[in-house]
Amino acid sequence: MQCIESIKEFGGYLNRYRHDSAACHCEMTFSVYLPPQAETGRVPALYWLSGLTCTDENARVKAGAQRYAAEHGIALVFPDTSPRGDDVAGVAERYDLGKGAGFYVNATQPPWATHYQMYTYVSEELPALLEANLPLLPGVKSVSGHSMGGHGALICALKDPAGYKSVSAFAPICHPMESSWGQGCFTAYLGDDTQAWQAYDATFLVEAGARVADILIDQGTEDEFYAGKQLLPETFQAACARAGQAVTLRMQDGYDHSYHFIATFIGEHIAYHARALKGS
Repeated sequence: MQCIESIKEFGGYLNRYRHDSAACHCEMTFSVYLPPQAETGRVPALYWLSGLTCTDENARVKAGAQRYAAEHGIALVFPDTSPRGDDVAGVAERYDLGKGAGFYVNATQPPWATHYQMYTYVSEELPALLEANLPLLPGVKSVSGHSMGGHGALICALKDPAGYKSVSAFAPICHPMESSWGQGCFTAYLGDDTQAWQAYDATFLVEAGARVADILIDQGTEDEFYAGKQLLPETFQAACARAGQAVTLRMQDGYDHSYHFIATFIGEHIAYHARALKGS
């Protein structure tokens, strides 16, 4: 784990690291914001999973989250969205498959299975690495994300409810089995058997009995991908209602899919996670 950049922000430090990933069999890059409170003790962590085409760079520059993380004494972890490197499979002409589009699944199909083990990476390997090397409280973490990363946040929490104190999402892909983005990536990464897809679909997981304490989702009404039926938050909300799973879906009038939307409400999400992470 090599620190390749360190920038002081809001009394803490935004650091960037690279390491050799055992899960993804390649070099991975990620960023961590350590608030000023980390200088005197261990702090809880909020993992932020980004969307299609992103790297760790997008959220750490555009979301404006570090100010709020410093106020609440929470570390922010920004993983990449896929494995990277010349040996890693990709589709140059597509933004929604391959590099930048790992979909937070463990691929089982060639040529993807060798490197695209993003679920294991973000839920197991990266937390273990960081808790062993940085001043983070062991096992005290929450998860959030945007779009494809919102999907990732939901499935991480639903598949391991004891592993996360809270979960939220911005414009998540809530039912990828029924969206063209999800169908395309799931077919490539997991094969044609749709039963294999169910383990990575938040709506199905809730229908199958997965439960967390609460879920917060913000969705912009002017989001082109919401209008294009890629996200399907109401389908997820209906599944939660049938199952008795608590969820707050806030439809934010006039907001789109961009980081302008995220930056507007990120402070509220960090406060939501801070309450859960600190037990207040």
